[in-house]
Amino acid sequence: MARSNRLINEQANAVLNQLKNDIANGFGVALGGETTSRQNGSVGGEMTKQLVQFAEKQLTQV
Repeated sequence: MARSNRLINEQANAVLNQLKNDIANGFGVALGGETTSRQNGSVGGEMTKQLVQFAEKQLTQV
């Protein structure tokens, strides 16, 4: 299956991974196959929430 959500800026990958790890550490979740889908999903959900808040803040500063 082709990946449709490619990053425009490859440097963003490192920033997103750091965000993911920071959130996981804050939740006390060790990401990977040993954790439940619910735990891994909670990290993804929080990432989305924070990224939307960041984008909203950026849009209101224009």
